[in-house]
Amino acid sequence: MHYGADYYPEHWPEERWEEDARLMQAAGLNVVRMAEFAWTRMEPSEGAFNFGWLDRAIALLGRHGIRTVLGTPTAAPPAWIMAAHPDATLIREDGRPVTYGSRRNYCPNNADYRRHSARIVTAMAEHYSGNPLVIGWQIDNEFGGRCYCPVCQAAFQRWLQDRYGSLEALNAAWGTEFWSHIYSAWEQIPLPWAATGTHNPSLALNYRRFMSDSYVDYQRAQIDILRQICKDVPITHNMMGFGYPNLNYFDLARDLDWVSWDNYPRLRGEPDPAARALAHATMRGLKGKPFWVMEEQAGPTGGSTVALTPRPGEIPYWAWQAVAHGADGIVYFRWRTARFGAEEYWHGILDHHGIPGRRYDEVRSMGEVLERMGDRLDGSRVSASVAMVLSYDSRFAFQNQSHNPHLDYPRVFASLYRALWKRNIGVDIVPCVAELGRYRIVLAPMLYLLDADTAERFRSYVAQGGTLVMTCRSGVMDMDNVVVDTRLPGLLSALFGIEVEEYDSLEDGRAVAIKGVGPLQGPRGEGSAWADVLALQQAESLACYEGEYYASRPTITASRVGKGRAVYLGTLPDEALADAFLTALGARPEFSSLVRADSGLEVVERTADHASYLFLLNGTGDEKRADVGAGGHEWITDREVAGEMVVPPLGVRIVESPRG
Repeated sequence: MHYGADYYPEHWPEERWEEDARLMQAAGLNVVRMAEFAWTRMEPSEGAFNFGWLDRAIALLGRHGIRTVLGTPTAAPPAWIMAAHPDATLIREDGRPVTYGSRRNYCPNNADYRRHSARIVTAMAEHYSGNPLVIGWQIDNEFGGRCYCPVCQAAFQRWLQDRYGSLEALNAAWGTEFWSHIYSAWEQIPLPWAATGTHNPSLALNYRRFMSDSYVDYQRAQIDILRQICKDVPITHNMMGFGYPNLNYFDLARDLDWVSWDNYPRLRGEPDPAARALAHATMRGLKGKPFWVMEEQAGPTGGSTVALTPRPGEIPYWAWQAVAHGADGIVYFRWRTARFGAEEYWHGILDHHGIPGRRYDEVRSMGEVLERMGDRLDGSRVSASVAMVLSYDSRFAFQNQSHNPHLDYPRVFASLYRALWKRNIGVDIVPCVAELGRYRIVLAPMLYLLDADTAERFRSYVAQGGTLVMTCRSGVMDMDNVVVDTRLPGLLSALFGIEVEEYDSLEDGRAVAIKGVGPLQGPRGEGSAWADVLALQQAESLACYEGEYYASRPTITASRVGKGRAVYLGTLPDEALADAFLTALGARPEFSSLVRADSGLEVVERTADHASYLFLLNGTGDEKRADVGAGGHEWITDREVAGEMVVPPLGVRIVESPRG
């Protein structure tokens, strides 16, 4: 397990570095991330490099058993670059440039900026190639930000030409007859700048795809340099979890050796363990393997304002939750709180004064447990028998056509995940192209855009014995974001054995009463956000509406296809009805025979060939109990356990049991 902190030696007198390294070692830290914002320190003027200070920091930390992940510093360009190339500045949707003074202010398609980026990455790679203390590279920092500059417009037009081949094909696919927007030259195609009305949905979607591809390409240019020079050193990028809306993270992850992300549970409002779990599951799913948290919250966040301080126990609880869900690396942001700059109130493990306190003690206590555990978790994976299909194409499309304020793609996705999480059901987050055969249940919420290949993949999965669950607003659009010309759910109608006769957008926050029927007889609840009025073809009704003009019409249906079943949710059920629905589907945790837990206790299992690791995580303010049966060794308290266990508020227990 890699356990460390983000360190900025350039912010502190060099005579302090030894004390920092000593304290890190005492806390059990074995890795740091450095240099991702130090471009000017490494290259104060074009082609004049200064790595001496970084060499000394890497060597000093190495003497204390601490290895380094180096960040390429391209997220924060030097002033001298942006002064020389003002056209490299990112342009906002409203046409205004992002002024110099913050970060992430560059256009990823600008040739001059790419040239400067390639030079600093090449210089760093050549200098640190073969250094055994450098164990990884991080590309840039938190990619994102859509640019609307002339360079991006020309690049977008070329991207469209590659995608469609001819203007005739593009015009036909987009329906540019509408509003007389037929293009006769590639140069006529605009970016979806801020406008008085709504842009063509096909234009808006493809621009979002293009900008995502632009960052993938910019990242790949840096990766190619690093792989050529530092052949065996793995490469990552720190993403921003499930919630980030601007990039297709499946695409961004493809070229990486491992995925990292930045976890700030108290960034806004009260921490939500289910939201954190979803973010971890998403990051794990990008490559189907363990990930790192490259920035784990270590103190109150803040720039001009200061957020709540993590309560006692929260810092190790958040970190252990990440480990439970598949993290093989925890790196706290940051080691010491900066005394200057835009993030001087974004607190780290140490406060401004650099003296260890309560937060340091909590980090050290987790480090002690990890040292006792050694490499036991290496090679272990999270157990999951359920998958949720995440479509960035559908998510991008809803950004342009939201339907109503209550029908939000990430919110709907998260609500269904939460229903599974509350039952301690392990979930993998997968793309539309994933192999689904190993999952008992697959949920694909609001798959707005759908192609024939995906529809056939779903049909085959169901025919072979799987249970597929989809929702309203699925199969509505083709891959160009044009509405299909058949009854909804379009390509899925035969699979689900239904047709949508009409629909009702519950945009004013209304809810409609629902009751279970047939196999779901008994439970009642409410549906919200949207209501599909369904006509049964080969399906049976599991629930029907009790209100509105469509009272008694089906809203949840199931169709038998081959050895499996296809289940359709015509509305978004409330928590009680969702729970009854999942029970009827037979959704249960893989370890249900091994543990019984109080409601509110999160239980996650990581398995290896030799052992199972059962994580019991109590994110509540009350004691929780669990019966772990025969039990095993519990690593937090370092004792043997069996039967009933008590997990204190914000407490964690890790029970290791042999397998085989």
